[in-house]
Amino acid sequence: MKNLLSSLLFALVIGSASVMAQAPATPQQPVQVEASKAELTEFAQVFQKMRMVNQQAQQEMVQVVKEENFELQRFNEIHQAKMNPQKEVETSEEEEKKYALVVAELETIQPKFQKKMQTIISNSDLSMERYQQLAMALRSDKELQKRLQAIMQG
Repeated sequence: MKNLLSSLLFALVIGSASVMAQAPATPQQPVQVEASKAELTEFAQVFQKMRMVNQQAQQEMVQVVKEENFELQRFNEIHQAKMNPQKEVETSEEEEKKYALVVAELETIQPKFQKKMQTIISNSDLSMERYQQLAMALRSDKELQKRLQAIMQG
């Protein structure tokens, strides 16, 4: 259930702030980038702050779903089906209305979280472009992942 909410979160909140939000169906070419320890340390700090914003966004999103008296698991089921044309789910008219209301509300809070994330990056020593390059490289570069993990654990 948390993974479903996380995927919804990425789709709604991360948006243009991070290339990590790109659709997973898009084939990714491995990206190789050189990154100094200082740059990876800065990325790690930004990443930690982004995780805090992510958690805050998740809490707010769960609250929006609950305020519409929608069971979180059912909302996620419907949302996944809407995002994936190959997945089907039967819904009642009432569920469709609730779903539309929740999505509309989530779309109104999305800019707030995007702005927070963009501010985190702009307040760092990384440019948005460099942050995105590193984020993309970290998706496929195992060595870079190990270096970042060592920094975050140290």
